[in-house]
Amino acid sequence: MGNFSFGDYFKKDAIAFAWELITKEYALPKDRLYVTVFREDDDAEKLWQDWVPKDRIFRLDEKDNFWQMGETGPCGPCSEIHFDFGPDAGPGTFPHDPGERIIEIWNLVFMQFEQVTPSERINLPKPSIDTGMGLERISALLQGTHDNYATDLMRTLIRAVADATGIDPEGQVSHRVIADHLRATSFLITDGV
Repeated sequence: MGNFSFGDYFKKDAIAFAWELITKEYALPKDRLYVTVFREDDDAEKLWQDWVPKDRIFRLDEKDNFWQMGETGPCGPCSEIHFDFGPDAGPGTFPHDPGERIIEIWNLVFMQFEQVTPSERINLPKPSIDTGMGLERISALLQGTHDNYATDLMRTLIRAVADATGIDPEGQVSHRVIADHLRATSFLITDGV
């Protein structure tokens, strides 16, 4: 799931929209959310501080918080929102060792540059937004499970596989693999493939 803005709005609104959706519409508890920003993105960190305490905002390097599709093309810093399932989900400390306890649920890419060559980057004339939220992750979270395959998105498919094979789905990785492929195939069919 995601959305784009091509010059219509930028960081301030994207951050406000994201925070409103996850804390008001989805009612996720604010004290279980962490935010990361690119280490050089002072603007994003300052904007996030309108919503999130500074001690829950972390600066990370290119590997985690800078997006580019290749050696050239649009690129920019990004900001991620992470959810802490709590100690019952296992050990984990944010941001360096989240384990299974803390997962990324949303990525906001602030495309503001064009990488012209590996050594030359220029400002885009119209900075853009590209956000992405994992459908399975947010579904699991809203349905009170840490397991994407325990959501209503996947349970029906897994049950159908079990009915077709006569094999109990409990502990069957193969059922999950088939359900994943069925879901992907439905997207292909919808796209006319």
